[in-house]
Amino acid sequence: MIELTNTSTIAASQTPPALTWFPANLPSLNRRFARLEPEDVLNWGLTTFGEQTAVATGFGPTGIILLHMISQIRPKTQVFYLQTDLFFPETLALRDELAERLNINFIEVRSELSLDQQSRQYGPELWKHNPDLCCQLRKIDPMRKFLADKKAWVTGLRRDQSSARANIELVSWDSANHLLKLCPLAFWSRKQVWDYIYSHNLPYNELHDRGYPSIGCQPCTKPAKLNSGDERAGRWTGLDKTECGIHFHDGQIVRLAEVR
Repeated sequence: MIELTNTSTIAASQTPPALTWFPANLPSLNRRFARLEPEDVLNWGLTTFGEQTAVATGFGPTGIILLHMISQIRPKTQVFYLQTDLFFPETLALRDELAERLNINFIEVRSELSLDQQSRQYGPELWKHNPDLCCQLRKIDPMRKFLADKKAWVTGLRRDQSSARANIELVSWDSANHLLKLCPLAFWSRKQVWDYIYSHNLPYNELHDRGYPSIGCQPCTKPAKLNSGDERAGRWTGLDKTECGIHFHDGQIVRLAEVR
């Protein structure tokens, strides 16, 4: 069985130990992690996998908290975002503010197709007539290519964000990308998230104050009723779609299905 590494005794520059992951290990790890603070889970992942760890952000409130924690635990950790070329200006402004304030050099991961190339190949405004394909081209494919040489990645998923995310674990095996996936804030509530942001005076996307619970690409994001309980409200309005696909497939989170 894999023992939980005592991160307090490991220097950040030390080469991470070679580990073999088995399906049977993950329930035990999740039980242990459930008793820890998110910073402890994050520190464990960053120390165990070192430079082979990547942190994903879409510049949402939960992601901002992770960035703040990382800036104090391991400042040089790779942080990437999926540049779809369809962001709100407010999102880009937040990115720049976070980069300066937290001293983060964001890695921009983008599609091999420009928007013009995509339009010529698949038709204009692909997000309107085939949003799944648009997400595949502009998010999923570039992300999988970026993660191909990584051993672990960290995301800001939380259980209370939507019903589709209600069963996520603190640590799981991402069989789509063949690496370990950590969600240190999985058990946090919306109130905990905003309490942390306010108490640490962290910046956030001003669109949240203008009726946008969740903010993604501009054509696929609309204002929604505040306090509806669904933090994904306003995404792909009018369509049978609530996720872009980087975490979920057919409405189910990627589970530990195989060991590579």
